[in-house]
Amino acid sequence: MTNENNNTLGFTHYLFLWFGAAVSIAEILTGGLLAPLGFQSGVTAIVIGHVVGTVMMVLCGIIGTQERIPALVSTRISFGAYGSYLFSILNVLQLVGWTAVMIISAARSANEISKMLWGMDQMSLWSIGIGGLVLLWIALGREGGLKRLNMLAVFLLLGITVILSTVVFKDSSALSVLPAGGMSFGEALELSVIMPLSWLPLIADYTRFAKSKTSAALGSGLGYFIGSCWMYIIGLGAAIVAGNPEPSAMMLAANLGLSALGIVVLATVTTTFLDAYSAGVSFNNIFPELNEKQVALVMTIIGTVIALWINIEEYESFLIAIGSVFAPLFAVLLTEYFIIKNRLVRPEVLINWSALVVWALGVGMYYQFIKMEFIFGATIPVMLITALLYKIIWGYTKQWKYCKKSPMAL
Repeated sequence: MTNENNNTLGFTHYLFLWFGAAVSIAEILTGGLLAPLGFQSGVTAIVIGHVVGTVMMVLCGIIGTQERIPALVSTRISFGAYGSYLFSILNVLQLVGWTAVMIISAARSANEISKMLWGMDQMSLWSIGIGGLVLLWIALGREGGLKRLNMLAVFLLLGITVILSTVVFKDSSALSVLPAGGMSFGEALELSVIMPLSWLPLIADYTRFAKSKTSAALGSGLGYFIGSCWMYIIGLGAAIVAGNPEPSAMMLAANLGLSALGIVVLATVTTTFLDAYSAGVSFNNIFPELNEKQVALVMTIIGTVIALWINIEEYESFLIAIGSVFAPLFAVLLTEYFIIKNRLVRPEVLINWSALVVWALGVGMYYQFIKMEFIFGATIPVMLITALLYKIIWGYTKQWKYCKKSPMAL
């Protein structure tokens, strides 16, 4: 639980926070993966996927605001304490992975720019430098300087987003190019849903400090939806028009020169901060005696080290792995909280076996839908089926809980 004096964040803060989180190189590169579908179908998949994903994200944020608890602590409502530990570990792995992906993708873009400007090829140095700036951002903390600095950063990123859009779409006729093929609509839809889905285990870490449920929900939803769709469409357009969604190429084409380096670094730090900080919060769910900020700093260092060795070409597989774990997990939690209306974290419940079984079935279903190349992707049908299954069996499996106390306490 949080102290009421900490609940000071309003609509503007969340709008800026999540718009800044969405403006990232990873989002542009993911949008570029949709190029084989063509521009019109690609944009349709982007918008539909983001509507679904952002709604799920906002609902998870509402739990954080109403209960004043972090995201992974909220999973105790459905899965019990031990279940939340399992998902905390999986989330830490995801977030350290995201930290590494964000750092290496930014380092590659910065390295391309520095090679063009000065002939300097220092990938490792850029990775270490960007990781160091994320450490500094975390050290500044949630209030004060970071709050004001994040708002300034978002204004700068908004301007850069407009510039990138101008570069990509100055020749609009190129967007009427016929689809190249090689990607189904369902695959494109899935890649669009997965990005907001990856924030489900994080958003409540921040909305728990909101002044009100409405301000956090509207600010987070609008900020992320607008920013992420915009980034995807820029990446999609760049991949179709120029065959290259790499942001460094766009910024050099816009003659931004040295400013391009600052843009790449700024966009990365505002997003990667959230990943690293929430890794600390998730770890704190297992070991509450540890300081979450200090843990976040350690996670950033680990992510930076991994970034020196990671193979970015496995990025799409990484996204699918995220979807397989967290789509059924939050389908269960959202069903428990909003439909069954069981909203209590019960300390005596160590594990809910029925919830874990349904989650495991959902993970298996996810990979089956991926193989099928279903028109609605994998996340949407898996979340619906998982939610329906959990609702149906909930009344029959309430006793499938392992508790510290006597079963009579149930």
